[in-house]
Formats: sequence, structure tokens, C-alpha cells
Amino acid sequence: MTLHDESLFADLFVLELANNHLGQLDRGLKIVRDFGAVVRANGVKAAIKLQFRDVDHFIHPDFRGNTDIRYISKTEATKLSGSEFQQLVDAVKAEGCIPMATPFDEPSVDLCVAFDMPVIKIASSDANDWPLLEKVASTRRPVIVSTGGCSEAELDAVVGFFDGRGIPLAINHCVSLYPSEDSQLEMNQIDYLKHRYPGHVIGFSTHEYHSWDASMYMSYAKGARTWERHIDIDWKGVPVSKYCSLPEQIDTWFKAYNKAREMSGGEAGHRRMTPRTEVEYLNALVRGVYARRELPAGYRITSETFERDFYLAIPLRRGQLSCRERLGGVVLARGVEADGALHLDSVDWPEPVDEARWSLIMKRGI
Repeated sequence: MTLHDESLFADLFVLELANNHLGQLDRGLKIVRDFGAVVRANGVKAAIKLQFRDVDHFIHPDFRGNTDIRYISKTEATKLSGSEFQQLVDAVKAEGCIPMATPFDEPSVDLCVAFDMPVIKIASSDANDWPLLEKVASTRRPVIVSTGGCSEAELDAVVGFFDGRGIPLAINHCVSLYPSEDSQLEMNQIDYLKHRYPGHVIGFSTHEYHSWDASMYMSYAKGARTWERHIDIDWKGVPVSKYCSLPEQIDTWFKAYNKAREMSGGEAGHRRMTPRTEVEYLNALVRGVYARRELPAGYRITSETFERDFYLAIPLRRGQLSCRERLGGVVLARGVEADGALHLDSVDWPEPVDEARWSLIMKRGI
């Protein structure tokens, strides 16, 4: 994979399982299975992403067991063993999804390598954690970074860091508010990132909760090509956080993506191929050239005399010249009667003949 190869990142959905397994393997496996089915039903490319922390060393000894600091208590409560994570990774692959992880410390990067994660995710909180970034870069694996809270200088630094090492990088616009209101999404930042970091796949990592289609339409139109949402299931009475999406909501999200692709059509780098039905419809609206009076063979058409001797009207006849052709300077090969259509074979055309244009004229009209 080259530095700006889009093949892995492009049109990739990252479903952030995070710690919603709640430290329970059976719950984690059900999340993987439920969302894997939605992925297959919609025919999209998706990763299911875990979060890795070396819990025994991630928390300072003086704060282990602290229940007053939510981040600490949740980290300890959701701990899984290496073998349990291996089962989750195997399940992700079995569902036809890509396994991914966000490592929050250096030993967790080693775990990403042990599980052969094809992509490593950097959380917004760690976009400037240089020891962690150095460790991630040492793996030479492609990276997606979220940019919530980063200044422009910090963004330039992290992008330059991975670019300078030749490591493929996708950049996610992200607002780190959980949940995010529609008025907080700042989706124009997708335009900013595309302009500032050309050649990189730009994505949209979102924590919104009012809609699962509107921001997809907008982000796709703005050029985002990778997306991320937190996922969870409504199971055994455990409350689902507002910023997390249920399987049926992700289904809506995927369908909005497929609709956005359908409506966008082909690539933007070249002129589209016009379908025959559209050409035929437009040709039926074109005005044909008719003679105002009888004109003899040898008559020379000029721009000065055209309105005096010809008029434009519908319908266009098969093989008739139209308002689309430039006729100044050509000579009639045969006479045309008053109100008669000026046909292609009525004119003595100078060389060279545009065969493709001539063929079109002979096929259009009634």
C-alpha cells in the first residue's frame, strides 16, 4: 500500500464497539453477530473496532479501585483477557468484517500486532500522545486518526508525522462531545480537511443521536469516504448511551450511504457518459432549420442572411439540420422549398467531414 492509497480506507465504516461488551464476552459476541448481519445485508465494507488498554498498568496504583472517577472505574469494570479479545477478533472475521482496535497505551499496540489488525485507530484524545504515536508508527500499519479538539498546528504535526514515515493515514473530522447535537457537528470541517490535506481520505466520526441519514448525505456529498459511529445493543435491560447506535439505526445509516452513492453517480474527475435515453429526450426538444422561402441549389448561407431566409421550429426531422449546427458559409447542394426542412444531404459540406456528428444527425429527430 502506498502513502495515499485509498483502497483500504475508502468507503470504510468503522463500528466502534469500544467497551460496550461491559467486560462480558457473551455480550461482546452478540454485538459482533448482530452488527455483522446488518453489514452483510447492506453490502458495505465495515470494521468492528475494539479498545485496548493494559489495565494493570494503565491506572496509577494509588487510584486502582477508585469508583469516583468514571474513566477509571469503567476501565477496570470492562477488562477482558487476551484470550477473550482473541475470540472477539475471530468473531469479527467470521462475520466478514475487518477487525480494528484503538490502543490507548504502548503494550496495547503490541496487542494490535499480535492480533494482526490491518488498521490502527488513534483516538482524538491521543492525537498528540507522541510516545503512543511513535509506537504505532513502528508497526508500519495504516492509521486512522480522529481530530476532535486538535488545533491546526497539532493537526499539521500529526499528519506530517505519519506522512514523513510513509504510513498511510486517513483523517476523521470529529467533534468530541458525547452525544453531539446537530448544531455542534461542524461538518464544513470536512471541506477544510480535504483542502488542507489533499490526497488523504477524509472521514467523519460522529456522536450525534437525532438522525442516521441526514449527516450521511451531507458528509458523502462533501467528500467524506470513511465513517465511524459507536455501536451497542438493547439487551438485558442495560441502558444504551445516546451517542451509541443500535443495529436498526446502523441499517438506516448504511442505506443512506447506498442512496448517497446512487444519487452521486460516477466519478467527479471526468465528464459523465450521457445515456441514450437522455440524449433521445433532449433531441426531441431541439429546433430544426426550415426555409422561409424557396431557395435554389447553389445558395450560400451566411450569418447575415440566415434569419431572413430560415427559421427554427419543432419538430426536428430525421436527418434535419438544427440550431446546434453552425451553417455560415455552406452552400446548398440542392434546392429547398418554402417551409421545407434543411436536411444534411441538402448542403455541400466542406472537408473534412465529422463522421460521428453526421451519424448523430441522421439518427436524431422524428
